[in-house]
Amino acid sequence: MTPPPASPSSDPTPVVGATTEVGRLRTVLLHRPGAELRRLTPRNNDQLLFDGVPWVARAQEEHDAFAAALADRGVEVLQLDRLLADVLALPPAREELIAAAVDDPRLGATLRRDAAAHLSALAPEDLAEALIAGLAHDELRDGHGLAYRLMDRGDFVVPPLPNLLFTRDSSVWVGDRVAVTSLAMPARHRESTITAAVYAHHPRFAGVERLYGAHLEHLEGGDVLLLAEGVVAVGVGERTTPGGAERLARRAFARGLAHTVLVVPIAQRRATMHLDTIATMVDADALVMYPAVAGSLSAWTVTAPDGIADDEDGAELAVTGPRPFVEAAAAAMGIDRLRVIDTGLDPVTAEREQWDDGNNTLALAPRLAVAYERNTVTNAALEAAGIEVVRIAGSELGSGRGGPRCMSCPVTRDPL
Repeated sequence: MTPPPASPSSDPTPVVGATTEVGRLRTVLLHRPGAELRRLTPRNNDQLLFDGVPWVARAQEEHDAFAAALADRGVEVLQLDRLLADVLALPPAREELIAAAVDDPRLGATLRRDAAAHLSALAPEDLAEALIAGLAHDELRDGHGLAYRLMDRGDFVVPPLPNLLFTRDSSVWVGDRVAVTSLAMPARHRESTITAAVYAHHPRFAGVERLYGAHLEHLEGGDVLLLAEGVVAVGVGERTTPGGAERLARRAFARGLAHTVLVVPIAQRRATMHLDTIATMVDADALVMYPAVAGSLSAWTVTAPDGIADDEDGAELAVTGPRPFVEAAAAAMGIDRLRVIDTGLDPVTAEREQWDDGNNTLALAPRLAVAYERNTVTNAALEAAGIEVVRIAGSELGSGRGGPRCMSCPVTRDPL
């Protein structure tokens, strides 16, 4: 299947931003998996955070169908690799991203210089592919120096970025500001440099102000849920630290983007690496949640001190709790009850569908969500609760442990 066309990239004054998880989705940022997935082998897939070696052609077919399902429902789809190629035509962006790609102590001075020279000679489209797919030892035919000579043929001078597929993690919009996140795992650090360069240099995002940066405490977009206008939930666990949650809260408060941040501890396990792997919003007052945590998930409620104007001023934030997450969320959202859709799953089925990202849905509008087709019991429960489910295949895409929400960064949503 041919990927959907990229949207025009010359619009100098786009409308951007999101204040909820379920406002009608207008524009989304995706990344179609490519040659970077072909770099995965049984020898390196664990290090590169995949649970297997995906069938790349099928993964691309599945992703193309995902993008087409969004486009069919009126969502503008932006492709990250195409935006990257656009900005790599600009000298400042080229220099910035090449420098980041070779900023690796493994390389040493000689190999760093040779790799930078090789990358600098590439056309924008080829450079975009090399930055994403990586640069293998044998592809750098003019390499020199001790580090180059001692590398195995299959080693990478510039490692690939197979997790770039999960565009939600490296950036998240809070109101009209974009938070470029600080990714915790070494295999993913360069993803934020690519995302940051696109937001900084592409005319599509001219004038957009930054809420967060990769140099700050660890914070990943999969842990950030916009529960309602002014209410943000942040999971802390394997990927996001309490310090990252506090920094985001300070910055959101100082800029008037939130009045309450709920900090939600989650188990530090692969199947629950982000908050959105265990709970996602499917309506303005409803979410789907992994049954095993539904009764135990708690939250600390963080609010701003009076007069906070600078996130760096050290003013003490007001912290209360913990209390059950759904209670704290409802209170912050100003509603009587936050509904948790009862999936009715027995423990074994719940664990299987949790592993397959059954609770990681992407809302296109209130009561309309995209989900992996394989999670049949969860999807049936959603439909019984009045949620229309757009089913997509994900047998190969899911090998990186991410669902439709993980694979999408909403750039524009309508307010509720």
